[in-house]
Amino acid sequence: MGNVLPRMKGTCSNARWSILAFVASLAWLIEGGASTQWPMYRGNPRLTGVTDSRLPSSPVLRWKFKTGSEIKSSAAIVDGRVFFGSGDSNCYCLKLEDGAKLWNFAADGPIDSSPLVLDGRIYFGTANTNFYCIDAKTGKEIWRYGFEEKVLSSANWVQLPEGNRKQIIVGCYDFNLYAFDAVTGKTNWVYATGNYINGSPAIGDGVTAFGGCDAIVHVVDAIAGRKVREVEAGAYIAASGALVDNHLYVGHYENAFLSVDLKEGKVEWTYRDRGFPYLSSPAVTADRVLVGCRDKRLHCLNRTNGEAVWVFPTRGKVDSSPVVAGDSVVFGSDDGRIYQVSLADGKELWSYEIGQPVQSSPAVVDGNLVLGAADGVLYCFGAK
Repeated sequence: MGNVLPRMKGTCSNARWSILAFVASLAWLIEGGASTQWPMYRGNPRLTGVTDSRLPSSPVLRWKFKTGSEIKSSAAIVDGRVFFGSGDSNCYCLKLEDGAKLWNFAADGPIDSSPLVLDGRIYFGTANTNFYCIDAKTGKEIWRYGFEEKVLSSANWVQLPEGNRKQIIVGCYDFNLYAFDAVTGKTNWVYATGNYINGSPAIGDGVTAFGGCDAIVHVVDAIAGRKVREVEAGAYIAASGALVDNHLYVGHYENAFLSVDLKEGKVEWTYRDRGFPYLSSPAVTADRVLVGCRDKRLHCLNRTNGEAVWVFPTRGKVDSSPVVAGDSVVFGSDDGRIYQVSLADGKELWSYEIGQPVQSSPAVVDGNLVLGAADGVLYCFGAK
């Protein structure tokens, strides 16, 4: 549990600290990813990429499922079912146990975004123009919304204050962030930015925060869609950020990874190493931030000051977003391998050679690691 407790500020008595730490740890696990579900991109609305599920020391290939094109979409796993999109324009539902196909839904274009599974429905956009809501059990369409541009952003959600209504939030290449009623698909609000929205919006503490290709970190009221503030990032942002303790952790396209203080409206620290962009989304623990880079390395940073703790080299760019699973980190690389490294020191624990770039990000549930690759195959690894 030590690696997933949130950072807490201030001083207090030992008894009060113990109570607060216990409550915070429960909240972190609820929002940061329990072991039995992975319902969306990065596992939870804050997009932290952390789960308490541990992987075996030497995972074995349990099954694989072939689609008709490359897989950039990251899987969602709920109630023993795996949901993911493919470049062949299909959303698939498989059994986690053995990879057997339960259904597929034919969309209007390639699905690079990752599905959100919420209350028995699946939400995702395509690289053509549509955003879909389909039934998780049957794969039948419930509603769709037509855009003028493609949707690469993965959907997120927020609970509305009245009744039991929920709101789906997603970005589009038409420069806008959209909020939909989860049940009806009615547009609740539209928030305009200055350029493409490629990454997914992180949600927490009543706001949604995301970077755009307009080089701005946007902070928006997640319920009403009103601007809270904007923070200059210095370069355009294609990656998704993680929202923890009113900070957004995100990298941009000109060799910088940022910790942005959303309350103060400023960049708290900047990490620069070599001159390569960040398209990977970070995993954030109590004291560390882990992110891939196109410099062919996975970087582990001190969450407080942004200093490097360790760096793990691969032979290809790392656009895959890492997941912290217990005491290890898993991710893919364009060198055609999946890696598992130690969270403590970055030493390699295991790798598996696929032979094609791995840009999909892992989903980890009950000791199972699921992710896709450019060969069009979804892989599941776990214990024998």
